[in-house]
Amino acid sequence: MLNTSLRLTASIGLITTLIASSCSLAFADSIVVPDPPQLAAKAWVLVDFDSGRILAEHNANEQVEPASLTKIMTGYIVFRELTANRLKMDELATISKTAWQQPGSRSFVNVGAQLPIDTLVRGMIIQSGNDSSVALAEKVAGSVEVFSQLMNEHAQKLGMKGSHFVNPTGLPDPAHYTTANDMVKVASAVIRNFPEYYKIYSQKEFVWNNIKQPNRNRLLWQDESVDGMKTGHTESAGYCLVASAKRGDMRLITVILGTDSEKARAQETQKLLNYGFRFYETHKLYQASQELQKIHVWQGEKDDLAIGTADATYLTIPRGQYDNLKPVIEFQSEMIAPVSKGQTIGTLKVTLADKELAKIPLIALEDIAQGGFFKRAIDQAKLAIERMSSNK
Repeated sequence: MLNTSLRLTASIGLITTLIASSCSLAFADSIVVPDPPQLAAKAWVLVDFDSGRILAEHNANEQVEPASLTKIMTGYIVFRELTANRLKMDELATISKTAWQQPGSRSFVNVGAQLPIDTLVRGMIIQSGNDSSVALAEKVAGSVEVFSQLMNEHAQKLGMKGSHFVNPTGLPDPAHYTTANDMVKVASAVIRNFPEYYKIYSQKEFVWNNIKQPNRNRLLWQDESVDGMKTGHTESAGYCLVASAKRGDMRLITVILGTDSEKARAQETQKLLNYGFRFYETHKLYQASQELQKIHVWQGEKDDLAIGTADATYLTIPRGQYDNLKPVIEFQSEMIAPVSKGQTIGTLKVTLADKELAKIPLIALEDIAQGGFFKRAIDQAKLAIERMSSNK
């Protein structure tokens, strides 16, 4: 974590506090990061999971057909139900004729059969079974149509503004589309919120009905750092892949849309992952609610207020440049009680070679009520004297 030893550069008005550093900014010319590779695909994006920084992109907001990448959203909703105990992995679902007759990739479930949710989840993720996906949708929502409404509602909550879903499978429909950036959002949500179920994406094969089917994500065999996530293919969408890999403490997510073969989507994804891990590194700068500094509060029951960031703070930077980061805290000096916990107090800016990399709100980490009458009166007098002194 960055050193949180601070020194003041002003006393009244807007105060800027700098984290002391012995590093020189002469390193600027040494930061050399090559352009990301150009890929044989319609659209792609490379994002750091923790910081959210986009490291490479092309047509990342273009609305395209997602094919079976759709099943990441289907899984997200199923996992929510499981986590909320509205559904259980050993609970049975009856396979309807609608599910049984789905075209395309299948788990080969039989109409009328009652199968555990666990089996259907693995059939959807590993075998990319359209029949399993529909069976899960019907179990959760009663019908594909109602489940599709859930998909769109959750897409909006996740900020997937370029997406619209009409089925849980990804079978082609003019009203069924997404973007590379949107797929990152739902993939990140699955990894972050449902780590137990995310592990299923790394399973290399699944057997059901005496039929063994391999996971179509070739990178699970080629790159040991890859632990998910989902392939997709239709004639119109081309070959697509959302992948996630973790090397050390750094996790990257890639989305590749519209390549011309299974081999190509794996190769192009590998290029993006190798680029990201080779030229960047991610650091956790501060813990959530970590005290970065205490600032003075006037007219309060206490004189000092602890400030920090609401969430853990991550930053993705060129490799080897961590010691050259320059954090800057800005806040108003005349903080007057009462102060509420969670109240925005100022801003944490982090720069590298005079380029701003992050701008993060700083919050109060505690409540401070107003002091009594005499405390307020004394502080008012002190503040008036300090203002006069600063204006001389």
